[in-house]
Amino acid sequence: MTIKAIAMDVDGVLTDGTVWLDAAGSESKRIAFADIMGVSLGRRAGLFFALISGEGGGTFDAIATKLGITDTYPGCKDKAAAVRHFAAQHELELAEVCFIGDDVNDVSALEICGLAVAPAGAQPVASARADIVTTRPGGGGSVREVIDTLLAGARPDAVAMSHSEPS
Repeated sequence: MTIKAIAMDVDGVLTDGTVWLDAAGSESKRIAFADIMGVSLGRRAGLFFALISGEGGGTFDAIATKLGITDTYPGCKDKAAAVRHFAAQHELELAEVCFIGDDVNDVSALEICGLAVAPAGAQPVASARADIVTTRPGGGGSVREVIDTLLAGARPDAVAMSHSEPS
């Protein structure tokens, strides 16, 4: 089945998982322009996108706005339920959804999607559940790698990605 949507975690996928905190408690995160452009290209090609994160707040909202993603699930504790809701909103089968996640709280979503992806450097529990592990790390173009591969129409594991090996 063709992938028509990508849902993803934020920290460790769009970011490298680092959080900068200043003395006032304001937080900052870095995202790669390659991923910003990738999402833009994907949207223009007709892909749907969702951000599903255990975190919320101003930084999450700013990232969603920068990417132009309106399907957002901040502060999410049940990512599989969020993926199901996202798919239903767009009248998609779960087999048509790719989920990109990097840690234990992403496993439930990785297990139900048609294509489960973990970025290079993901926690072993996520990599073990992924169909594909990207060659690029979270915050370093892993999302763009997935989008470019899907838009090229190639099997994701045939271009610049590797199968994860069960442990």
